[in-house]
Amino acid sequence: MTRDVRRATVDDVWAVHEVARQSWHAAYDDVLGPETVDAVVDEWYAIGDLESSITEASGRDDAAFLVAEDSPATDPAFETDYDGFAHAVPWPEDPSVAFLARLYVRPDGWNEGTGTALLEGLETELSAGFDRLRLAVLAANEVGISFYESRGFDRIGTRPSDLAAGLEEHVYEKRLFE
Repeated sequence: MTRDVRRATVDDVWAVHEVARQSWHAAYDDVLGPETVDAVVDEWYAIGDLESSITEASGRDDAAFLVAEDSPATDPAFETDYDGFAHAVPWPEDPSVAFLARLYVRPDGWNEGTGTALLEGLETELSAGFDRLRLAVLAANEVGISFYESRGFDRIGTRPSDLAAGLEEHVYEKRLFE
């Protein structure tokens, strides 16, 4: 099995949407409830919005939308299996910082190196234009927090989440290629 990390195309939209749904349910059903997770995924990962995000990132040097896939697929009905995706854009308040807007991996692929491969791909793509990578993760997402901390991210703050009343998110940051 070979894991390929590449720039996303609009042909990847449905796979990205489904990876988001699976990952969000695994990470947040206990925190938000399955109905809220479905609503959030349908809003934040709407097919048209994903197509726009992928198209916009593909035309910019300061943004990236990557997918990870296994080839050959473990399901013979498909040529490849999509394992995860990552999306980064400039941080609006500081042009030296990239914002990791999304990094999700199918739950059955957690702890198999896909998230690391996606993160390394983003770091490589973004290192010429940014000196730091920043992200926000729900404080209740222990899997995400453990992943980011083990990859050298430091918590730089905590703030209320816009997702739901009473939820907090941690802001993490990492220097690119120290």
